[in-house]
Amino acid sequence: MCGIVGAFVKDGINIDSMKRATNLLTHRGPDAVGYYTSSSAQVFLGHRRLSIIDVSQSANQPMHSSCGRFVIVYNGEVYNFETLKKKLPQFPWKTNGDTEVVLELFVQFGVESFSWLNGIFAFSIYDSLEEKLWFCRDQLGVKPLFIQRTNGKLIFASELKSIIEANKEVGKKAHFLISKKAVAHYLHLGYIPEPFTIYRGIKKFPAANYAVLDTKTNEWNRYCYWKATDYYLTNPIMDERLVVDQYKEKLFSAVEGQMLSDVPLGTFLSGGIDSSLVTAVASKISAKKVKTFSIGFEDAQFDESQFAQQVARELRTDHHLFTVKFDDVLALVPEFLDLYDEPFADSSAFPTMLVSKLAKEHVSVALSGDGGDELYQGYGMYAWAKRLADVKVRIAHKPIYWASKFMNERYQRAGSLFNFPATKRIPSHIFSQEQYLFSEQELRKLLVKNKFDFSELNRLPKAGKAEEKQAFWDIEHYLKDDLLVKVDRASMHYSLETRVPLLDKNLVEFSLNVPLSFKVNDAYGAKALMKQTLYEMLPPAIFDRPKKGFSIPMNKWLAKELKPMLDYYMSKQKIEYAGLVDYQVVDKIIKEYLAGKTNYYNRVWALLVLHWWYFEKNRQG
Repeated sequence: MCGIVGAFVKDGINIDSMKRATNLLTHRGPDAVGYYTSSSAQVFLGHRRLSIIDVSQSANQPMHSSCGRFVIVYNGEVYNFETLKKKLPQFPWKTNGDTEVVLELFVQFGVESFSWLNGIFAFSIYDSLEEKLWFCRDQLGVKPLFIQRTNGKLIFASELKSIIEANKEVGKKAHFLISKKAVAHYLHLGYIPEPFTIYRGIKKFPAANYAVLDTKTNEWNRYCYWKATDYYLTNPIMDERLVVDQYKEKLFSAVEGQMLSDVPLGTFLSGGIDSSLVTAVASKISAKKVKTFSIGFEDAQFDESQFAQQVARELRTDHHLFTVKFDDVLALVPEFLDLYDEPFADSSAFPTMLVSKLAKEHVSVALSGDGGDELYQGYGMYAWAKRLADVKVRIAHKPIYWASKFMNERYQRAGSLFNFPATKRIPSHIFSQEQYLFSEQELRKLLVKNKFDFSELNRLPKAGKAEEKQAFWDIEHYLKDDLLVKVDRASMHYSLETRVPLLDKNLVEFSLNVPLSFKVNDAYGAKALMKQTLYEMLPPAIFDRPKKGFSIPMNKWLAKELKPMLDYYMSKQKIEYAGLVDYQVVDKIIKEYLAGKTNYYNRVWALLVLHWWYFEKNRQG
């Protein structure tokens, strides 16, 4: 993995500024740095390299094509690059890595080659003859790419911080206006979904898209080269034996392909279904003991380390456990904002940072289990989608909600799910309430400027049952813009490459087409196909327990250890100065939380992160 930065400036590049922007990504690529400036001095490409495949200097970037016309900066891994080499059988390859393959395929076949890539990537290619800049991002949006585009100027980077830096002139600060749309989405979801960023003028480049900028005319065109809907229940396989056999084949192929590395590799192991399945397959494939990494918590309510250790013993892995204390998390607090660059309320980022830090002491690549829940019905919110799709429930949803107001906190929380604003916006509502965040109705009272629209956020395919559509929504939003962001920033902060075998392109296309009956059934419950495969390698009894998830006791810490931060950043003076939310509404939420309404904790944390970011990160710019 690497960090990429680049720009087109019609009036000429500030080279020093762009080099500073590139070197802000040293954590993403500590092994090498490279720069390219066009002969016109209008285009700059910068690269920080983390050497994983072909660690020789010949594979450093920016990399020039054999014809000398094209230059690439590339972040990611393409796992099928050896197979793709066969499309150019006579080509005299100079490296043993994937960057050269991506570049030369584009030289020979153009944008058609983008759809052939199976991996995680974001890259830009400059055509020095036609003076065009090309951009491409992987199908699932695993690797990040941010773009700021104005008339006569375009800046792109792997992280927001580099775009901010690239805009700075010597001795001056860049200023970006906060996107009120992004703030509304953030408080609803706990993250800022594509294409928004916290800044109005910077966008997340969409996953599964490519684009081209003609620097001579400033013409910009963007295209989608892959759609999940093209594989979603288009031709479901109904034969159980065929489904099981194909799943195993694609799963083993995905894990084997992603174990390719010229540096040490291991797996994250939480003890849950997803990470255990990836680790079990990796152990079957590897001739050596697989290195595994997990963390535990002093608070037994959140600790699952014993299950990870049990899996590790069964698979005979080289297991490494780190037990988390509050002080370990507290030590990461100063780094949190720099990692994520914009408000990000997923508090499981902290344990992800810790396990990444632990893993980096032993390996440079780690396999993660992300993607299994979304593809195979692993979340409880899918049951809510099914429940709320019932016609009788939709007719009576308001009376049910109001009745819950007279019950205990548990029923009040469940009741909030029935208070959906409109049937077309149920998916984000379910997610928001499952995450203890702000509903649309609450946002209307909370936000100072409450003009927002979640219609685009809630677009769904027509096919499938309600629970399948909710899972598809998660793949398009929660997985891409929360979970994958969390892991990418946390792991790359420690120069650790994380790969996601369950999101292998071929496996995803297959899984999207698997009927619901193979994902949830009476024999295995949720994630049936995954469990059926896993239980051939590990005893089912290990996993006979409720799902906990990867979280920390934030609901307790906010009222105690993090209370000074709450008092400081959520004061009347600071909230009114920021001007984003109504202080009276916030004050009531905090008081009710401190009085014992613990299901408000994530609302409080989201508000705290927003104002913490505003005063510590945003004000720097």
